[in-house]
Formats: sequence, C-alpha cells, structure tokens
Amino acid sequence: MKLFFLFLTLFCLSSCAEFEDKAAILLTDRPEFALYAEQFNVSQDKYKIEVIYRNNIADNLYNTAENPDIIAGSWLKSASTLKYWQNLDFLFRKNPDLEEAFYPSLLALGRFDDRQYLVPVSFNLPVIIFSKDNSQLVSNPFTMELEEIKALGKDVNEEKDGVYTRMGFSPLWNNDFLFETAVIFNAAFREGNPLNWNETGLLEAIHYIRGWIDEANGGLKAEDEFFFKYFFDPPPKLVTSNRILFAYMNSADFFTMSNETRTTFDFRMLSSGGLVPVSENAVYYGLNKKGNSKSAAREFTIWFFKEETQMLLLKKSRDKHISDTIFGIANGFSAMHTVNENIFPLYYPMLLGRTPPVGLLAAPNILPKNWVDIKERVIIPYLRDACRGVNGAPLEQRLSDWLRVNNSAFTSTAQ
Repeated sequence: MKLFFLFLTLFCLSSCAEFEDKAAILLTDRPEFALYAEQFNVSQDKYKIEVIYRNNIADNLYNTAENPDIIAGSWLKSASTLKYWQNLDFLFRKNPDLEEAFYPSLLALGRFDDRQYLVPVSFNLPVIIFSKDNSQLVSNPFTMELEEIKALGKDVNEEKDGVYTRMGFSPLWNNDFLFETAVIFNAAFREGNPLNWNETGLLEAIHYIRGWIDEANGGLKAEDEFFFKYFFDPPPKLVTSNRILFAYMNSADFFTMSNETRTTFDFRMLSSGGLVPVSENAVYYGLNKKGNSKSAAREFTIWFFKEETQMLLLKKSRDKHISDTIFGIANGFSAMHTVNENIFPLYYPMLLGRTPPVGLLAAPNILPKNWVDIKERVIIPYLRDACRGVNGAPLEQRLSDWLRVNNSAFTSTAQ
C-alpha cells in the first residue's frame, strides 16, 4: 500500500510539472501580444500562452509575483538585467536561415559574449512628412537629412510687415526632433551610472539648432510669434493647409493615421550620412531563466519568429481593426527585414519599395531602465532651454539634482 501511494505521488508530481511546462506566462508592455498569444493558442493544442500586461516592465521586471517565462517590451537591453536572460541560440539552430532575416544592427544589440540573449521584435523610425504636391522639392526618394530640411524650409518662408505667415520647419516644434538631432550629432546617450553621454556632440547639436533658428527662421522671437498664431492646429493639418512645409513624427504615428489622411502626404526617413537612427524604444524579446514553462516558451518563440506567422498576425490585426491604432508588428516595423519587404506593402501600400533598408539602420544605444523618466524630466527640458538660449544648470547637474529628488543612488558621467 505504501508503494502504491508513493507511485501515485510521483505520478501526480510528474503530471503537474508536465502541465506547468505546457502553459507559459508572457509579460509585456505591448497589449497586442494578447492577440499574438491567442493565435498561437488556437494554432495547436499542446501549449498555452497567458499574457500579462504591465506598464514600464523594465522598472520592476522581477518584482512581480507571476514569474514570467517570456518578456517582450522596451528598455530590456540593460547590463543590470543580463543575468536573467536565457540563451536564445536555439532559435537559430532550429532555423539556420533566420539570422539573415533580421536587421543585423538590431540583432547585434541583443548579443553578449557571442550569445543571443535578446531578439528584436519591432522598431520605429523618425519620419518627415509633407504634402505630395511638394514631393518634387525633395532630392532623395527614401531619406532626408537635416541640411535639406533646413534649406527647403527657409526657401518657402514668407513674411509680411516683419511677421511670418508661412514657415517651413523649426526644430523647436517637436521635442522628439530635438532629441533625434542630438542623436545625429552623436550626443550618444547610453547606460552608465545611470547615464553617460558625449558632451561635445550634445553641444554641437545645440549650436546647430540655435543657428537654424537664427539663420533660417528669423530668430526665436519670429518663431514664437508664428507658433502662437498658427499652432492651434496640429502640424499635419498645417502641412495640408500649406502653412508649414514639413512636420515630424515617428513611423507608428504616421502609419496609424486614417488611410484617407495618410495618402495626402509623402514621407522620408530622417537620416544622417545615409544612416537612419532607430527610435530608442525598440521592442525586444527574451526568455526568463527562472521561468517554469521552458517548453511552451520555446515553442512560442520559434512560432512567433516565422515570416508566415507575422503575415498571419498582420492579417488578424487588420481583420480585428487593431491596425487602426497599432502599426505593423508590436506597433512598429518588424525586426525581420524579410517581413517588411515581402509582407508590409500588402497592408501598407505606401511602403512598396520604401521599406527600411538593410545595413542603413543605426541601432540605439543601450539605455538605463529608467530612461523614459530621465528623457522626459531631464534631457528634453535641458535641450529646450539650451536651444532657446535660457541660462540654466548644465545637464550633469540637472540629472544629479533629479536623481537626488527621486531618491536614486546613481550619479551621472559626461564624457
């Protein structure tokens, strides 16, 4: 009888472990992964994926009771979290051609010591939009550099009695454009303790923007008067009315405009020296070393990173009208260039022959997990003040003050 109960106990433990290994938890800050998990669950009957949504998952990645098996989101590429990731090389052993399908600069960002710990899922790019009627003004059919935006904007400026009635473009109209300009000038914000940057590149960017305001747009006062007079309408509407020549936005915002609105515009990817900077909130994917359901997590991983799977997900997003508000895969271009080239134009015809080029993407630096707050509370206010000529504390002091107020033990380093 004791032998029977021992056998029964071992059988139950084995069965429970097998059941646990067939149901995996996916933690994400991208709600569309609920649709992706649903499609995986109905595609087979052996494994199940349960999705848990959290904001800012990088801040409390492992302060969660759920103990996730899969994690997908932004800001995962941090030295402090490296110890938690499983090696994902099995993904490429299963499909030797898969590595070539990814943008190499994005894939390299998830590789440490020649092992793949994170795999890119999606990314966005900075784009300049303008009326199709003005397409002939732009020299390159794919990309656009700062100098051309500045020169073309200056050419269309109109003033009457010392007051501008039309203005091509100002860097001060969009905070993200200010930041991307700093990136282009190699300000090189990156993870440190908690943040390092290149002070020379940062100051060059500020000098360039201040020169743009003075040389192209008649100075800060003229820009401010124009802004306060006309910017009660959003920039795309001002482009449509020919009040301004260019507007800036990221690719996700552009491709989730209504089709009727979007097709009135043309676009170019913002570039420098032919390279296009990838927005720093690219989505990455990893498997938790502490996960309990390794088999289910691996099967979902292999399924998700297939070209035919991503085609299915794009179709389901369209059918369920998710694509009305969510662009592409996880609200961005797929990190697999083959998907962008072969499939995206079927759902976004404007991308036919204009998908992000392989080899020309400049991957973002690895940033601290609290980067969103640092950028919003410290970097952007500093850039705006400096570009407007406001005398204030240098960036290093602002960051130190902010960290002290927020009870952080970190310090900053400008190099």
